[in-house]
Amino acid sequence: MIGCSRSLLRVDRVLRFTNTYVSSNPTHFQRNYHGLSCDFIMGDRKKRVCIDDNSKKEKTMKSIWRPIATNASSCEESSITAATVKSEDGGRVQEVGCSTSSTISNEHLMQGNVENKVLEGDSSLSAENHSISVKVGASLFRFIKGKGGYTQKMIEEETKVKIIFPSSKEDEFITIEGISVDNVTSASEKIQAIIDETVRSRNLDYSHFISLPLAIHPELVSKLVNFQNTILGNDNSCIDENLDTDSNEAEDTIDDKEVDQSPKENADVAVELKVDDDSKSVKVNLTSIPFVSYAPKASKPSASSDLGIDKSIFIKPKTFHLTVLMLKLWNTDRVKTATEVLQSISSKVMEALDNRPLSVRLKGLECMKGSFAKARVLYTPVEEIGNEARLLRACQVIIDAYVEAGLVLENDAKQRLKLHATVMNSRHRKRTKWKRNVDSFDARSIFKQYGSEDWGQYLIREAHLSKRFSFDENGYYHCCASIPFPENMQAE
Repeated sequence: MIGCSRSLLRVDRVLRFTNTYVSSNPTHFQRNYHGLSCDFIMGDRKKRVCIDDNSKKEKTMKSIWRPIATNASSCEESSITAATVKSEDGGRVQEVGCSTSSTISNEHLMQGNVENKVLEGDSSLSAENHSISVKVGASLFRFIKGKGGYTQKMIEEETKVKIIFPSSKEDEFITIEGISVDNVTSASEKIQAIIDETVRSRNLDYSHFISLPLAIHPELVSKLVNFQNTILGNDNSCIDENLDTDSNEAEDTIDDKEVDQSPKENADVAVELKVDDDSKSVKVNLTSIPFVSYAPKASKPSASSDLGIDKSIFIKPKTFHLTVLMLKLWNTDRVKTATEVLQSISSKVMEALDNRPLSVRLKGLECMKGSFAKARVLYTPVEEIGNEARLLRACQVIIDAYVEAGLVLENDAKQRLKLHATVMNSRHRKRTKWKRNVDSFDARSIFKQYGSEDWGQYLIREAHLSKRFSFDENGYYHCCASIPFPENMQAE
């Protein structure tokens, strides 16, 4: 025990209670009280706090901790311990604080029986707590929490643990705390099972992909912009060649305003009323009432939206590319591994290309899995100049490397590579509450005009590990890593 020459601290606690129990949450303690009294004697001062419970109903104790010095120091230094007692039935809430003018030894803090634990917490229980940190990834947090936090609560109740999520979006770790190693291990296994199931399902979208950028060619970007503008209405003949009339929303709005104003201008109208002597009927002469005639509205042609076509389903011209492989990289470790894999196979890709430049030709339009009347994906086929299959060999080198590294899902690894450049995809459609969801679009008129379109011949200069939904300054997908393709013929 440490003594202080200036003052002497003597704390006497008298605690009377029954039916003590500890909740499953190690950080909260609940007890049934019949009465509680505490005497705090500090020097010549004495403070008594009494809490009476006449209703004998359950009350909840939650300890509030503040630092307590455990080393000798001057008497001017002070430390505070506070406790809050709250009645669940709306009873009184009192906070007790004792400010000491001397320090307390470790022996004093640890001594005492159950009465001490009411105010100071159960240090023996906290000393036995076990915790682990698991790197999950921010994109998976919502699946572990579940709707309304249901999944998280279920795991905590079944395994008697506490799952703590980080406050920062950049932190990818969750903490699991429990009173035993077995409880913590059981909870981590359940969380891992949720992750495995989520990754295999469509609930977790692809985060990255291997791309061969085509948007680096300005002339191709210009052609795609013209294509999009034409389909969206700058040239309505491409939507339906049989419709000759043309109208737009701006003109309709102007017409509506003119109709609303016309009755106000002719508000004064003379009406002649005549009543016969032998009849109660009234005759109205309408010959002097001026009639206003309105030009009939032209029938509105089928807009692109009626065909399921809107701007959101077009691929942005500045992101135009060929897709080699789709990836789900849900934390920074997997992104780092994917980056290293791509960089490590640069020389093998060069060998597959025979160290010679490679160009492709884009020609025509085709529909992916379906008919043009109910298209979901519209793309332009890719033809390798020279037909030597060098591009396919290089792509297969990339795919094999990622499969070997364990970064490709089993179902994706079984897919046959089909290089294509997507121009429209209904999956990208922006959903709105006031419009019905359309899973397809009518591409028949588009195919009539662009079915044999020659988009041009372009050099493939590099392969990227691209991040979806994130873009660089030039408008292309954010590049996590890249490897070059040959651009010049090497002299033998």
